[in-house]
Amino acid sequence: MHKQLKLFLTARSVLVPATAMLGPIYAIFVEKIGGDILNAGIAFAIYSIISGIGIIVMGYIENTLHKDKKFIIFGNILMSIALLGYYFVNNIYQLYLVQIILGISTIVQTPANDAFYTKYLDRQKYNLEWGIWEGSGWVVTGIAALAGAYIVKISDFKSLFLVMFFVSLIGLFLSIKLKDKK
Repeated sequence: MHKQLKLFLTARSVLVPATAMLGPIYAIFVEKIGGDILNAGIAFAIYSIISGIGIIVMGYIENTLHKDKKFIIFGNILMSIALLGYYFVNNIYQLYLVQIILGISTIVQTPANDAFYTKYLDRQKYNLEWGIWEGSGWVVTGIAALAGAYIVKISDFKSLFLVMFFVSLIGLFLSIKLKDKK
């Protein structure tokens, strides 16, 4: 496996948990800030719909610019800002704003992540290297979900959000070390 893929997978294995820590307890957080199950659904829908439409548009834009590393880093910066934003959320409208920022971070980095990873694949090992990409994402998501629930159980959501933010910064700094393929 190419050394850039190893570094990229390491950065991703840090960034994915930063967002996944909240996953299984998201609705509980929404309730704590005065929302209900419908608000949780609306917040997730905002993130998903904005991300889905935006990724298509951004894929076209990034395909013409060929600056994958810059988009990865910018997307990771936005993700870190959004994760820190959770710390300050006190009502459902602030949560919607954080979801929009998180959606924009997903829009910016998803096509670039996929393009960057694809450029460094070994043609003889496509299935294995895509399997590592997908499988590692699921494993770290599961570990992060458990860790996030545990952090909130022994502390609170504010502590979780700070952990998410600092974990995302580690992933951001790792992604800065990536090198664009010429």
